[in-house]
Amino acid sequence: MGGKLMHELGITRNIVAIVTEHAGNNRVKRVTLDIGKLSAIMPDAIRFCFDVCTRDTPLEKATLEIHEIPGLGRCQACGAEIELDQPFGRCDCGSHHIKCIAGDEMKIREMEVY
Repeated sequence: MGGKLMHELGITRNIVAIVTEHAGNNRVKRVTLDIGKLSAIMPDAIRFCFDVCTRDTPLEKATLEIHEIPGLGRCQACGAEIELDQPFGRCDCGSHHIKCIAGDEMKIREMEVY
């Protein structure tokens, strides 16, 4: 496995551990994640790792849903909100002082148990 996939493998292991802890003795039917497009986390790699990491856990055979959150920044000069495809950008006013306000997160949105 490449270095990048190892990053997602560690993240997926943490997701499985957190969901397993919260599921208690219940089987997990579905897990929904929010992954920001600026988070440097590859959703396809998480999907691949999920099948491996959930074997012999309450999440085995669970459905994984991933919602990709678009990048959004606020210009520190004029206050405008702009879409971001990368963690930096340039506002229409010319400023490069952009603060990321959405799209760099990764969170477990919800889980459904039997």
